[in-house]
Amino acid sequence: MRSRLQSARRLIVKVGSALVTNNGAGLDLGALQEWARQIAALRAEGREVLLVSSGAIAAGMQRLGWSTRPSAMHELQAAAAVGQMGLAQAYEGAFSQYGLACAQILLTHEDLADRTRYLNARSTLSTLMELGVVPVINENDTVVYDEIKFGDNDTLGALVANLTEADCLVILTDQSGLYTADPRKDPSATLISEGDADDGRFEAMAGGAGTGISRGGMITKVRAAKRAARSGADTVIASGREPDVLLRLVAGEALGSFLKAGNSPLAARKQWLADHLQLAGTLVLDEGAVKALHEGKSLLSIGVTEVQGQFERGAVVACRDAAGRELARGLINYSASETRRIARRPSADIEALLGYVDEPELIHRDNMVLA
Repeated sequence: MRSRLQSARRLIVKVGSALVTNNGAGLDLGALQEWARQIAALRAEGREVLLVSSGAIAAGMQRLGWSTRPSAMHELQAAAAVGQMGLAQAYEGAFSQYGLACAQILLTHEDLADRTRYLNARSTLSTLMELGVVPVINENDTVVYDEIKFGDNDTLGALVANLTEADCLVILTDQSGLYTADPRKDPSATLISEGDADDGRFEAMAGGAGTGISRGGMITKVRAAKRAARSGADTVIASGREPDVLLRLVAGEALGSFLKAGNSPLAARKQWLADHLQLAGTLVLDEGAVKALHEGKSLLSIGVTEVQGQFERGAVVACRDAAGRELARGLINYSASETRRIARRPSADIEALLGYVDEPELIHRDNMVLA
């Protein structure tokens, strides 16, 4: 199963608070530099890497001289605001040593639940990767409420894997991986080297909460693996203190726990499109567009002859031929009113007609399933 890691082209790497802050002692600049070095090496191999980093609250606690994580919401948010400054500066310095630019992306789970904001985030991350920039993603702990109570960037890592259709989610932690029981309490506990992400037994094995620095624990990592698997991403839970852990994982070394997804990313996404979303509208296509779809190409605005219904960007719409036969359905990159304005016009005219270009395709083939 681990051979899938060797061919992975897009990876989400999540690092936990205990690693980022050396168990709360302050930002571990040496550790950040090591991850930057490994990510630079992965980039040199032609892989894309997005980094999801915890640590803002923990770094802020250290800067403010707090040894115990506060429970008051305004104090947590203040710690996040203070810590985020140092965290961003530290990553900028680490990646610049290897000739890489990085960008700070602050998200909430609401950003990924709202379809328009979801697509905006997806477009931004795609553009950054095309530009060769490493996205450094964190939860926007200065404004959220429920999420900050859980401190759960494991889930955020899984959501980013879903968002970007990543091949693998690598969760780096202060433990060697998933054990049959808590190895700190049970000396007979054994490491689970490989398994299925949907194996229901793993949640029982992982029970327990996080430390005083983080609020995750192994249970959130197992649940994140299940969530990542929904879009076909495998998950590895491994020790971030293992030398060259990222490079050794993609080389196929059996480190940590490998939790395999049941479907490929594209197959899972297309199954989701085909079975689980209601249609918000219909596009009627000309013969050229019908032929293009049968050839596996994306749908361009020039091939649309009619727009039916009212929908927003990111809605699921049907694509039909002139006789009314459904050919495909997919996520559309423009609203109904915008689609009507650019229908029958080439992609090169979109900016002049709308004042901006989000995507050159009306529906990208990766966001489309044929009927």
